[in-house]
Amino acid sequence: MNVVGIVAALAAEARALGPSKPGFGTPRTLADGTWIAVSGIGFAAAGRAAQALADTGATALASWGMAGGLDPALHAGTILLPSQVISADGTSLPTATHWRARLAAALAARHPLASGKLMSSAVAIVTITEKAAAFRTTGALAVDMESLAVAEVAAARGLPFIAVRVVVDTAHDALPRAVIAASRSGQVQIGRLIGALALAPGDFSAVIRLAQRYRAASRSLVAVAHAGSLAQFAFPALSDAGVS
Repeated sequence: MNVVGIVAALAAEARALGPSKPGFGTPRTLADGTWIAVSGIGFAAAGRAAQALADTGATALASWGMAGGLDPALHAGTILLPSQVISADGTSLPTATHWRARLAAALAARHPLASGKLMSSAVAIVTITEKAAAFRTTGALAVDMESLAVAEVAAARGLPFIAVRVVVDTAHDALPRAVIAASRSGQVQIGRLIGALALAPGDFSAVIRLAQRYRAASRSLVAVAHAGSLAQFAFPALSDAGVS
């Protein structure tokens, strides 16, 4: 049986794919037969989730969610289907060309798309200056903290891999300190965010702006999900339900 396994760092990202109750790091089944695991933020967590999906029997892997823009031309909500995932130290792994092309063709007429390099960073890239430096030195269009880990598991298992990322904070946005503080546990916690805002009230306007960016990014993730099951693009011989 051909099954796509999807790694999402956050439960909020996973919800764009439809109703489910994904356990933290535990593969769960979506209505179309796709498996999803919510990993938490970061390379190690994403790698564990990808391994769990592969061990469960996934025959293709996808990294799903949001990313920070590095290319100043990209706005919030831009869908990125990268041709390769890279690290700051030069590691580079390709995505599955035909899978990516089929998904892009389904989306291109109605949604802004970008294709190029996606950088996976071990640390959060949060300031405008850091984003500009990363763009200048790597040429990556956006940055996340999970996709390379999923790509490495896919490569080791000989599985097709794709990354689907949408821009949330742009190259012109610095991530508010309050948001960074609220994310240190691997998931964004509202209680921590409120506490951090109480300590740094100057971040309030930046958090409101980021919330607007987040809504645009969430709509784009839903648009990708509505284009069809990732399995029908990974395994085109299957039915529209994406299962065999």
